[in-house]
Amino acid sequence: MEEKVEKLLIIDANSVLHRAYHAIPFLKTNKGEKLNAVYGFFSIFLRALKEIKPGFVAITFDLKGLTFRHKEFEKYKAKRVSAPPEFYQQIEVAKKAINVFAVPIFEKKGFEADDIIGTITSLSLEKKKDLEIIILSSDLDTLQLVSSKVKVWTMKKGINEVSLYGEEEVRKRYDGLNPFQMNDMRGLRGDASDNIPGVPGIGEKTAIKLIKEFITLEKLYEALKERGESKESKLVFKENIRKLLERYKEQALFSKKLSEMRKDVPIKFSLEECRLGNLNNKKIIDLLKNLEFYSLINRLPGRGEKAFSEQKRMDFGN
Repeated sequence: MEEKVEKLLIIDANSVLHRAYHAIPFLKTNKGEKLNAVYGFFSIFLRALKEIKPGFVAITFDLKGLTFRHKEFEKYKAKRVSAPPEFYQQIEVAKKAINVFAVPIFEKKGFEADDIIGTITSLSLEKKKDLEIIILSSDLDTLQLVSSKVKVWTMKKGINEVSLYGEEEVRKRYDGLNPFQMNDMRGLRGDASDNIPGVPGIGEKTAIKLIKEFITLEKLYEALKERGESKESKLVFKENIRKLLERYKEQALFSKKLSEMRKDVPIKFSLEECRLGNLNNKKIIDLLKNLEFYSLINRLPGRGEKAFSEQKRMDFGN
């Protein structure tokens, strides 16, 4: 009998909270406290527990301060507008609430949550070969980690519409590119949201065509050097494209490096410590009531409408 493959759910908490913050802008408690990001986070978290049914869960956060990428490129993310203080206050509320679910949080000064996700993914697959990993994130940078054992569960619009990306879904979205080629494409195209420069004048369509033909950015530049004025590749040796590639070679290679998620962040990690045990519904219900997230109580694993109604009668004497 074939053994059931266990699943590890890794959550990119900052990206999910940020998406929720903008998707549910007007939600406030009766006390006037804005907890829209926290509500949205736990809404998608409980949905993930129900639909993915993970045996293990790990949650990652960014920490304030510069990362090694800022040290390598001082303009990294320079164009991003800082979120208001109330968003960062909600991050602290979310962290305290996550503790009630007894799910471990991973963060490391000088690194981004993406790098921690890459590291946890690598360490987990080394430890347990028959493991399926689902990364929950609103950031498509994580697609570079997709493989036969890794998928990305991401929100398309707001927090309600989601898509699951495996290898085939990545190829379909990017016209045949494989997940391992995502950073090669970004080396050429750049990334405006992270202020990664790439090659000015080369957009996504051209970048995809070039990487599809030459597999990697390094091989593209090898071909450019070896073939010179050869017409074997019409796209590469169009005069304007060739000049752009030559002029911005170092910038393209640097942009690729900047895009790569690290897999060697020095964190203390144990897959077994991420094992999802039986949730303490009493503590969690108390938490959700305190946050005034009554609609989420009914979505706790193992609870139904009847259980929710009974709980309300007990709590409020209805």
